[in-house]
Amino acid sequence: MITLSSHSELKEAKAALENLERTFPSLYEKWVHIINLTRALQFKYQYMGSLIMNEDCRRYSPEFVHESVIQLYKNEVEKLLADTNIGALRETIARCHNAGYAKLSLLSIGRTPESLVGTSAIIN
Repeated sequence: MITLSSHSELKEAKAALENLERTFPSLYEKWVHIINLTRALQFKYQYMGSLIMNEDCRRYSPEFVHESVIQLYKNEVEKLLADTNIGALRETIARCHNAGYAKLSLLSIGRTPESLVGTSAIIN
């Protein structure tokens, strides 16, 4: 997915994510776990975000991946979704939706807003 993000949008998203981390550290830890798992399995961030936000994810489903691996991934996502504070993560994602799932994920694992400014095509 190609997204165009301004520096100020990314700074706001980073601040919102930092607030989420301070307010709900356990939820944030689960979120980062799912991001890292998504990266390790080379799944699309859009797939991850669609699962979390309860959107239609069929278009972004991994291809040529054994069903057991997909089920393992979905089980891990379910652990995140079972958190009693999942609404806070969903609200943060919805509020920062213009940044896109990939950039929100990268901000969450330590990338700076400056490194993500402008147009970028992030496949994973």
